[in-house]
Amino acid sequence: MALDPLSAVVTALKRESIIPDVIPETAGFAPTVLFSIIYRGVTEAVLSTEVLREDTLEEPDINFTPMVASDESAGDSTSKRGETSYTLVMTDPDAPSRADPKYRQFRHWVITGLKSPPTSQNPSGTASLTALKTRASTTPYRPPGPPPGSGPHRYCFLLFQEPIGDSFSIPEGAKEYGAALEERRSWNAFEFGNQYGLKLVGANYFIVKSADI
Repeated sequence: MALDPLSAVVTALKRESIIPDVIPETAGFAPTVLFSIIYRGVTEAVLSTEVLREDTLEEPDINFTPMVASDESAGDSTSKRGETSYTLVMTDPDAPSRADPKYRQFRHWVITGLKSPPTSQNPSGTASLTALKTRASTTPYRPPGPPPGSGPHRYCFLLFQEPIGDSFSIPEGAKEYGAALEERRSWNAFEFGNQYGLKLVGANYFIVKSADI
């Protein structure tokens, strides 16, 4: 029997060992939001997709796909959806390689204040919706750059729901503002979410292979 799309996410994360390398097994992660990563409006990166590095050089868009009721749809769904905002992080647990991940995790991108457009703008209610970016990135986007000979890297995206009713922001001076290469190393995306009281609601990843030496 085919898995439903949300269960398929967890199955894929376990198959690639993103659970437990990025999301702890003990977290009991159960996604409620499906999303995909869109580069240049053309390349869609979603679960297990192998993407060429040259297609990932520009900051991507995020497409939401409404699937099931979540916290944002409780009560008055229209008002809740308008209030809900998200934080998205992109991280590489294979830095500098999966065989020797001594810099796990490498932080590629952190952006807060993402908004899902109201369903009323999408009459079918089924098509993917491009997230609205209401703030500049906290950690500026850095494209994948697997070192030559380091093999395939898993580029993971965790989507966190921000506290409803609050205007969430990461405090000035936090490590997530560090944009230099050495400031991005040895980060932990899941612990970041816990630190700021964020709820993990979605996950995705794609693969980029390094150039041969």
